[in-house]
Amino acid sequence: MASKRPTTIAQYILAAPREAQPHLRKLYAILKQVAPDAQETIKWGSPFFVEPRFLFAFSAHKAHVNFAPSVAVLAKFRKELEKHPTTKGFLQIPYDKPLPATLIRRIAKYGLKTVSERRNDAFFS
Repeated sequence: MASKRPTTIAQYILAAPREAQPHLRKLYAILKQVAPDAQETIKWGSPFFVEPRFLFAFSAHKAHVNFAPSVAVLAKFRKELEKHPTTKGFLQIPYDKPLPATLIRRIAKYGLKTVSERRNDAFFS
């Protein structure tokens, strides 16, 4: 019998490879602390935080975890991310490297702030 696809972030973490789970749990805790009121959902098979727009997502892969704030938010931190593997929209954290918790927290806080500012600007325009 085929296993069900995860419908919650907790289920996603439990279904992830064992080596991914410590990073996923830490990453989830950081994002939950930064955006406690954000809606948590699974979209396209990955955990997302939405408030009311996309804030960030994360996902487990063969040898790394991806943290995905918006492309614009990630670009703001390019200089600080030079020592880490990245793509245009993802910070990749290999399972054999420590999670850069402080940097992730700063990126997430900045992302939440920019979404909140855009929401407030849109209200008055």
